[in-house]
Amino acid sequence: MNRHFDDLMLGSLELFCLAAEHGGFTAAATIAGVTPAAVSRTVARLEERLGVRLFLRTTRQIRLSEAGRAYYEQCRQALNQLVDAGREVSGQQVAPSGLLRISAPTTYGHHRLLPLLPQFRARYPDIRVEVHVSNRNIDFAAEGYDLAVRVRAPGDSTLVARHLEDFELVLVAAPDYLRRHGEPQALEDLRAHECIQFELPSSGRGIPWLFRKELQDIEMSTSGGYLCSDDVVAGVTLARHGAGIFQAYRFVVEDDLRQGQLIELLKPFGGRSRPFNLLYPQLRFVPLRVRTFVDFLVSHHAGGKAVP
Repeated sequence: MNRHFDDLMLGSLELFCLAAEHGGFTAAATIAGVTPAAVSRTVARLEERLGVRLFLRTTRQIRLSEAGRAYYEQCRQALNQLVDAGREVSGQQVAPSGLLRISAPTTYGHHRLLPLLPQFRARYPDIRVEVHVSNRNIDFAAEGYDLAVRVRAPGDSTLVARHLEDFELVLVAAPDYLRRHGEPQALEDLRAHECIQFELPSSGRGIPWLFRKELQDIEMSTSGGYLCSDDVVAGVTLARHGAGIFQAYRFVVEDDLRQGQLIELLKPFGGRSRPFNLLYPQLRFVPLRVRTFVDFLVSHHAGGKAVP
């Protein structure tokens, strides 16, 4: 039988994965305890062997090519499987460990995810957690993320989506704003009010407000002199200080509503929600640290079913 791999080849794959995960040869070299030139030569040999470019290089940065991204996913899966297989046959108890990289939007990150992480690490202290709190869509392979929380399930067959919760939307404004401008009594009244806008960072388009009227779901475009992008919480802060009316998730403003800093408006037209999902790459071998976190987070939500 011809040998396809040797120790040198496996080491090359490890260096390639490190470079892919940490965005460069220098970072990979630091972690592996070798020189950046050694990593560069290793990747060059891999590219020559495969006959494809794994990285696209410029004078300022390197990034995975399309072929490199596909190769990375397969290599990382295989290397992780070899590690777990070795532990299993040697009789070692396999405890989840390693670096877990998570991306979450600001709303879910601050109000749902971050408060749970101390409990998670108390249970699994060998897992280190890196959290990217932003509404920017990340590239799993190119940026080395394991998991992401996002609104709506993507139309991407390479990702698994686990439903977490449907979060109710509410319309709010500060008492000071309502004293100055009055309280809307019907949806049509919103056209005469200052409606704080939020722009989707992925598309640059404003998000319509969602209502339910006589059992019919309604999407309504509004207008106003304030536009927030990237961070939904900015709209809540503006509303809290009397800038106008804003539609937010109830869990973000529940303290403000309880304390009277914000007032809920147009309650008869409420009841709409948006779904939050936990996303991760669809691999034949999902790392133990990822499986452990998925089970942990989904267990906190009654709706944690796989999204087809």
